[in-house]
Amino acid sequence: MSPLIVLVGPMGVGKSTVGQLLAERLGTGYRDTDDDIVAAQGRTIAEIFVEEGESAFRAIEKQAVREALAGHDGVLALGGGAVLDPDTRALLAGQRVVYLSMDVEEAVKRTGLNAARPLLAINPRKQWRELMEARRHLYEEVATVVVATDGRPPEEVTRAALDALELKEA
Repeated sequence: MSPLIVLVGPMGVGKSTVGQLLAERLGTGYRDTDDDIVAAQGRTIAEIFVEEGESAFRAIEKQAVREALAGHDGVLALGGGAVLDPDTRALLAGQRVVYLSMDVEEAVKRTGLNAARPLLAINPRKQWRELMEARRHLYEEVATVVVATDGRPPEEVTRAALDALELKEA
């Protein structure tokens, strides 16, 4: 068993929204590894970061992604930093991966770059740019297709992803 589609991209790009729309259009289930982590840990991702640090969170995330890739056959959204792990990137090889991209101005509009995002707590624009400089090539490495989300409503992004993957709606 493996997912029909895996979504990757930065925080706030719309993976959850587009993922749910894709699942609906394809008549399949939707799963988000961030939701899996919150449910299993009984606390928010921000709380895990504060209480245990980023490296502990990444270990939890790596396991959640491994389990989801092995146990879900619908649309799967991964957390923004999941691609940092080389083992996770290896597991994504051969999967149908959609990288949802956006620029910093779009990120500001969508997320407000707020404090609920633990990696963006101080100087959010600068932090977001640095995160993207560190991650963009990793998103591109695992991607089957790249779909820009800037200025596009979720329905249009969903259609573009389906078209790029040459998938038909259920």
